[in-house]
Amino acid sequence: MKRVLIVDDAAFMRQMLKKTLEKNGFEVIGEAENGLKAVEMYKKLKPDIVTMDITMPESDGVEALSEIMKYDSNAKVVMMSAMGQAPKIKEAVLLGAKGFIIKPFKEEPFIKIISRL
Repeated sequence: MKRVLIVDDAAFMRQMLKKTLEKNGFEVIGEAENGLKAVEMYKKLKPDIVTMDITMPESDGVEALSEIMKYDSNAKVVMMSAMGQAPKIKEAVLLGAKGFIIKPFKEEPFIKIISRL
């Protein structure tokens, strides 16, 4: 069972992701509401996969991705954001993100992307 860390500043989105992931056989081992906590939790929990929102307070998803990739170059991080984030998406992919999901997400394509990791 793949272990997942969910990172999103919106509690309802974290809940929706958790429910969807658990329903499809993933174990959610942690949740973070900003990039600073995401990096801290990644180091502590060592998840198999991270779902990372781009726009968050304190430290955004791209900054957190950069820190996680410095710590673990094999990290599997999938970025998530609403439309209109093209420059940030490109930056995230260059930093090592393994995929991108547009919110609001549809369950089937989301699980397909996560399962490939």
